[in-house]
Amino acid sequence: MVVKYNKKICLLGDEGVGKTSLIKRFIFDQFDDAYQRTIGTKISKKDLMVQNKDGKPIQLFMMIWDIIGHKSSKKVPATYYAGVEGILVVFDLTRPETFSDLDYWVNSIMADKNYSPVIAMLGNKSDLEGQRKVTDEQIMTTATKLNAKYYLTSARTGQNVEEAFTYMGKELVLRHSGPGWSWI
Repeated sequence: MVVKYNKKICLLGDEGVGKTSLIKRFIFDQFDDAYQRTIGTKISKKDLMVQNKDGKPIQLFMMIWDIIGHKSSKKVPATYYAGVEGILVVFDLTRPETFSDLDYWVNSIMADKNYSPVIAMLGNKSDLEGQRKVTDEQIMTTATKLNAKYYLTSARTGQNVEEAFTYMGKELVLRHSGPGWSWI
């Protein structure tokens, strides 16, 4: 018998960093150049098969919340964050101001929490290497400070997208205790 879990993760970050594109790449293996601004939040679902600490299969239903990233909307309603145990915080490698805002996004979700969610940083648009303005050293320093794993991703090419979301799923299963876990 396969154990089944529901888990909620949020993608956070400034407007235009590629949160929606990363989700589309992960769920549908598609990319669209047309920018579509997220209004409020959009929820998607993806099923993953992962293993627990004992190597037993777990069917994980990831509820992926794409949170608005417009700078005038930084006061995201607390209800969007309720029950979140995983955070994928996204920045644009070509726009250093989006990297500078990572602390804000992580702190906004952790302000009312008595637990430590799984955090991964996604430096998106890695396919634009010639335009890159955020260094590996900056990323490593911030990842250490946030106790986060980081990935250089490209929603356009698919680079490290599957790996980042799969990492999140595996970590959520490995940290199976705590609030928000539910049997289906």
